[in-house]
Amino acid sequence: MKTIIHKSNTRGFANHGWLKSFHTFSFASYQNAERMNFGALRVLNDDLVQPKMGFGTHPHQNMEIISIPLKGALSHKDNMGNKRAIEVGEVQVMSAGTGLTHSEFNDSKTDEVNFLQLWILPQELNVVPNYEQRQFPIAGKHNQLQTVVAPKDKIEGNALPISQQAYIYRTLLNSDNSIELIAKSKQNGFYVFVVDGKIEVASNSLERRDAIGVSETENIEIKANQNSELIIIEVPMD
Repeated sequence: MKTIIHKSNTRGFANHGWLKSFHTFSFASYQNAERMNFGALRVLNDDLVQPKMGFGTHPHQNMEIISIPLKGALSHKDNMGNKRAIEVGEVQVMSAGTGLTHSEFNDSKTDEVNFLQLWILPQELNVVPNYEQRQFPIAGKHNQLQTVVAPKDKIEGNALPISQQAYIYRTLLNSDNSIELIAKSKQNGFYVFVVDGKIEVASNSLERRDAIGVSETENIEIKANQNSELIIIEVPMD
């Protein structure tokens, strides 16, 4: 088993006034040769967007982009005709493929938006762009894994499709509960991000916004030492 620990206070940080962004991996002005990716997981940004502010129209190409709101709602608009808000409990995926443009905006006059943005390297380039978002019931992640993203050729339940052999799970673990992760493939690793709470993984204690990458093993156990919310990304490591 191979592990890598990313403590919350070691992340890159950018304060743009309207946007505060914590970078787990190298992004924009934060460049760290030891923090380029975890397998196919290229970006994990923890963003806080101030009221009535947002990201203007900008392009993406050949990347699988996943947005997960943690607080507030983020309005989305793109050149494929999609125009709607992404709210807490929902997950959004965009397969950028041959290219798309979109904008994201916090319409609230008083409340900031906090969301996670993940970029996963695609399995194939230049696919037809695709956009989907879906609400996932909170009951489906209590002390169990809820699959919210899966490969487009191996969809599980109501999961959203991406063009990569990667999965994203959410779980809410009550204190003293455990959950086992079993890899879909021997080539896959797990990246466990603690949204809130305190857990133990592979003899490592992790707290709010800490993360651990685990690879070269077929299964791992996560124990919650407090009520904890986790996002788990399973990705190919090669």
